[in-house]
Amino acid sequence: QVEQLRADGVDKEVLREGTGPLPDFRDGTKATFHYRTLRCGDEETPVDDSRARGKPMELIAGKKFKLPVWEAALRTMRPGERARFRCDAKHVVLYPLVSKSLRNIAAGKDPLEGQRHCCSIAQMHEHYSLGYPDLDELQKNPQPLIFDIEVLKVEPPGSYQQDPWAMTDEEKLQAVPQIHKEGNELYRQGKVSEAAAKYYDAIACLKNLQMKEQPGSPDWIELDQKITPLLLNYCQCKLQCEEYYEVLDHCSSILNKYEDNVKAYFKRGKAHAAVWNVAEAQADFAKVLALDPSLRPVVSKELRSLEARLREKDAEDKIRFKGIFSQ
Repeated sequence: QVEQLRADGVDKEVLREGTGPLPDFRDGTKATFHYRTLRCGDEETPVDDSRARGKPMELIAGKKFKLPVWEAALRTMRPGERARFRCDAKHVVLYPLVSKSLRNIAAGKDPLEGQRHCCSIAQMHEHYSLGYPDLDELQKNPQPLIFDIEVLKVEPPGSYQQDPWAMTDEEKLQAVPQIHKEGNELYRQGKVSEAAAKYYDAIACLKNLQMKEQPGSPDWIELDQKITPLLLNYCQCKLQCEEYYEVLDHCSSILNKYEDNVKAYFKRGKAHAAVWNVAEAQADFAKVLALDPSLRPVVSKELRSLEARLREKDAEDKIRFKGIFSQ
C-alpha cells in the first residue's frame, strides 16, 4: 500500500510506529485521528491543526469522503502510529473546501439553519471566496501539502454508534425515532444538555434529508412536520439552559410556517418574558389563550410571574436611581 501511494505521488514518513496488526479498514471502519496540515517548503507553514481545536477528526471508510487521500493514508497506519504524508497537488485540490467545512464545524456553525438562499451577486462572491484568505489562496493556486497524522483508534463496523453526518439517507430516517426516544429519556432524568444534544442530532438528520427536497413539496413538508416537535423539545431544553435568544429564533421560524402552533407561542412567550420583552411576551401568551383557552391556568401563572418580576425590577431601579441622584 505504501509503494502504491508513492507511485501515485504520496510520500510517507513514519514518525512513530503504531501497535498491533494493520487494520483491514473495510467499509464502515471508523478511524479517529489528529491531523496537522502544512504547506510544503522550507518553513512548512501550518494551515490547520485538529489539536488546536480540541477535537480529533473521525473518518468512516467507504463514505466517499471528499479527500480520498486521507482514507488512502489511513489504510497504511496502525493505532498509535504517527506519520507525515507529502501529497502532490492533484490529491489536495478539494482541501480548501474540506478545511472550510471543518473550520465552520469547529466554530459551532448551526446546521439547524439549513440552506442559505442568497442573491446571485452573493453567490458569486461565495464561489470566489471561502471566507478564509489562506484557503482562498490555496483554492486559487493548488499546491502540494503535508499531512501530519496520528491515529488514536480504529473501530470495526458495528462496534460504535454512527454520528448523523456519517449515515446514509435511509439510516438517518431510521435513526431519528430512536434518537428522539433517547432525548426524551435523558430529559426525564434531568440531563437537559444531553437531551438537547440528542434532539439536535435528530433535527440535523432530518434537515440534511430536507435540503435534498424542493421547498414546499409534499416530501419537504412531511420532513418539516417531523422536525417541528423535535425543535420544540430542543427549545424546551434551551429555555431551561437560559439560552433565550436561541428559543426566540427557533420558535419564530416555526410560527412563520405554522401560525397556530400553541407550543411555539408559549415557549416564545416565556423566552420574551425572560429577556424583558414584556409587550411581546404578553402578545404571545394572549395568542396561546386564543388558540387554546384550556391553558388559562398555565398562562395566568406565567403572567403573574412576569408581573412579580417587573415589580421587583421597578423597586431595584428606584433604589439605584435614588442612589445616583443623592450623590
